[in-house]
Amino acid sequence: MFVTPGALGRVETELPALPEALRRVGEVILDDPAEAARSTIIALAERSGSSPATVTRFCRAFGFSGYAELRVALATETGRAAQAGWGAGVGHEIGPDDPIDAAIEVIAAADARLIQDTAAQLDPEVVSKVADAVVAARRVLLVGVSTSGNVATMLEGRLRRIGIPCWSAYDAHVALSEAALLRDGDVAIGISHRGRTREVMESLAEAGGHGALTVAVTSFARSPLAELAELVLTTASRETTFRLGGLAAVHSQLFVLDTVYVAVAQRTYERTNAAFELTIAAVESHRVERG
Repeated sequence: MFVTPGALGRVETELPALPEALRRVGEVILDDPAEAARSTIIALAERSGSSPATVTRFCRAFGFSGYAELRVALATETGRAAQAGWGAGVGHEIGPDDPIDAAIEVIAAADARLIQDTAAQLDPEVVSKVADAVVAARRVLLVGVSTSGNVATMLEGRLRRIGIPCWSAYDAHVALSEAALLRDGDVAIGISHRGRTREVMESLAEAGGHGALTVAVTSFARSPLAELAELVLTTASRETTFRLGGLAAVHSQLFVLDTVYVAVAQRTYERTNAAFELTIAAVESHRVERG
């Protein structure tokens, strides 16, 4: 399978979990992606202190059939980054004395790159399958803890507004209870940046045990949560100053789930427009008139 641009984000996210030899290859690539795109497999192996066979294993670990495909992806992605002008902000740290305009530039560049990386690795076929299942479901359950729980609550509000029977849960007991009520044809979506949150994994396992379709939203495609779920939607994650761990993945999680929401709205177009009209009219009296 050829993996389109977005490879750098995946490598950066999953680098700490790789075996040492593969990690060295990834570090060399991330240190200078443009140079890696120009290098031969032998040159890259020498720079990483490994062998051509190790570089090939690295490629296959990220879905490439070989080094030639990886080079094409790297060249495409670095070219896109240069054209977008990301170099000035991406990867820079924000110091305590930096002026706010510099901080704004770094944040904007990092977030723009994050969304682009997430879009590049998002599988449209999986999004379509999730949307189809949500539309047909009797109940939809969203499970997330802490920051991911807030993301789940936001999607719940959007889906409810267009008539989808949806619940979100961040308490373990509530999540397990709701999961136990799911049946064949229902959907359970678990959200976890690292894919290792016990409450989310247990809830998806419970839902799957009752026949519900299970979906994982995570930055780690080889995480326990991803292995547990039937469908996986991956998110890019780029840790920056003051935004580490789950906080670094919030924008990409929202982007992925917003894509699902839009796909659901497309499939329920007439009902969605009718719901918008009703809900807008219902809250109109609470809006202040323009002066």
